[in-house]
Amino acid sequence: IYEIVRKHGEEEMTRPTVSLWWSGVAAGLSISFSLLAQALLQMHLPNEPWRPLVSCLGYSVGFLMVVLARQQLFTENTITVVLPVMAERTRRNFANLFRMWSVVLLANMVGGVFAAGFCTYTPVIGPELREAMLSISRIMMENTWPQMFFKGISAGFLIAAMVWLIPSADGAQFHIILLMTYLIALGEFTHIVAGSVEAFILIASGEQTPWSVVSGFTVPVLLGNIVGGTALFALISYAQIMKEL
Repeated sequence: IYEIVRKHGEEEMTRPTVSLWWSGVAAGLSISFSLLAQALLQMHLPNEPWRPLVSCLGYSVGFLMVVLARQQLFTENTITVVLPVMAERTRRNFANLFRMWSVVLLANMVGGVFAAGFCTYTPVIGPELREAMLSISRIMMENTWPQMFFKGISAGFLIAAMVWLIPSADGAQFHIILLMTYLIALGEFTHIVAGSVEAFILIASGEQTPWSVVSGFTVPVLLGNIVGGTALFALISYAQIMKEL
């Protein structure tokens, strides 16, 4: 499994910047369907204690689109491109790691901004669905800075675990993605890309300012996802086999 993930990371690190950019933008657009699907389910379900158990399944839709389509998602890169760097700590590998992270993260954000603007400023969705999307987004932004950070660690760890499980999943990739991302939604953990779509919609509706989102969401969640996906999962995964390489 380690070798499969590492080789995949090496392949990704050699891709042209323009390819990474457009793949990252596509991922930012696709991930917006997580919020849309979750809001649709929540809107049509009765307000009962079990409603989150069903509506949180919608959160997996965007991730299924991104992962199965092999689009570039920042939190996946916290493990795939880190393993080659751990194996060969060269200046070139660190430069490629920084290039990938910066390009993919920015591209994901651009895709999320476009999706949020599309849902807010065009008649593509009705007022009831928009309000359901805003309601979910408001709950996320109620977290404090420490909550954003530590919930981000959990989300980063789960995404890294998903990436680690997929090579041995054979025909069960769909179920692995569904399970891991469903846990993120049900646990109300914070994901930098999917959560950014929610934050951008709140900005577009005038309920949040760009600075409040950057300081209260982007910074703590980004750090948390990196700690969970890289410092915890990727390094531990590497440590398990580093003496056997």
